[in-house]
This record gives sequence, C-alpha cells and structure tokens, in this order.
Amino acid sequence: MMEIGLSHYLILTTILFSIGLVGVMRRKNLLMLFFATEILLNSVNIGFAAISYYIGDFTGQMFAFFIIAIAASEVAVGLGLLIVWFKRTGNIDLDSMISMKG
Repeated sequence: MMEIGLSHYLILTTILFSIGLVGVMRRKNLLMLFFATEILLNSVNIGFAAISYYIGDFTGQMFAFFIIAIAASEVAVGLGLLIVWFKRTGNIDLDSMISMKG
C-alpha cells in the first residue's frame, strides 16, 4: 500500500494554487474572483498544515488558522461591497468597475 507523503500534499498545493491563480487572472465576474481567491488561500493552508505536520511543529497550522480568519473577513467585506455594487449597477462584471462614477 502506498503511503501519502509530504510530496503528495505539495503537489496538490501546487495544482490548487495554479488553478486559483489562473482563476484570478482570467475572471470577469467578481463572485468568481472571490472563489478563485479562496482556492489560492486554501492551497496555501494545505501546504502550511502538511509541512507543519511533517516537521512536528504547530506553527504552520497556526498560520493556517489565521489565514482562515482573514479569508472569512475578506469574504464578509467583499460580499457586502458586492451587494452594494449590484444594487447600484445591476451587474457584477469587473469591466463595468473600470470607471468609478460618483
């Protein structure tokens, strides 16, 4: 039976980070941009937790908890702004946000 090692977790982290990075660079919808950002942050969390487990230190896991808290606050503020923008303009397309009219 094959044991899952640190390299497997790091490969998973790299794949998820790449997917999130492509999502951030190519998305035009603000909601999908938030999802891609969450994929980026969660990939980093997997990497921190895996490395922390394999070296026997809890520092990486504590960093992962802080990143989760920051991601939750980012989503709360971002979704609030998204709702206000949608009520004002009727869409959440990033192209419509280029010119911020007062």
